[in-house]
Amino acid sequence: MLVGRYGIVSVLGGAIVLADQASKIWVLSSLGSARPSIEVAPFLNVVLVWNRGISFGVLNQGPDWWPWVLIAVAFLIVAGLLFWLRKLDGRWMVTAIGLIVGGAIGNVIDRFRFGAVVDFIDVHVSGWHFPTFNIADAAITCGVLILLADSLFGRQKSLSCGASEPGNN
Repeated sequence: MLVGRYGIVSVLGGAIVLADQASKIWVLSSLGSARPSIEVAPFLNVVLVWNRGISFGVLNQGPDWWPWVLIAVAFLIVAGLLFWLRKLDGRWMVTAIGLIVGGAIGNVIDRFRFGAVVDFIDVHVSGWHFPTFNIADAAITCGVLILLADSLFGRQKSLSCGASEPGNN
């Protein structure tokens, strides 16, 4: 099953990267000063926002070398998740890792290319706008929510760190 886990993460992560990058190519070619936004629905616009920070614009005002720090952090997180994947079981956990890895790589590609991430999904209600995001951000968020849900509500594991249950020594 070890190869299967990495295969699932590779396929899912690759699909996220392709969808993310294709959507960003479309946004960059469709929006500009003549057409600053596209209304998709009364609550949803496509707009171009350059994000130098992390998800949802947090830490957006950093020094010029900040994107390189974020790239390094993303690589460390991906490496840690892939290492952790060896010990995981369950489709949901593997799916979560695939979503996070694909999203992280999608945003790292932008940082390498532009020094910032292309965000474009603008959800709004009655004048209030949720922070603009992209497909990679959505994948990361969904993956993290799956990990949290599994840790809070998933099946109970035996004692952690390989310790045996009392009386089974």
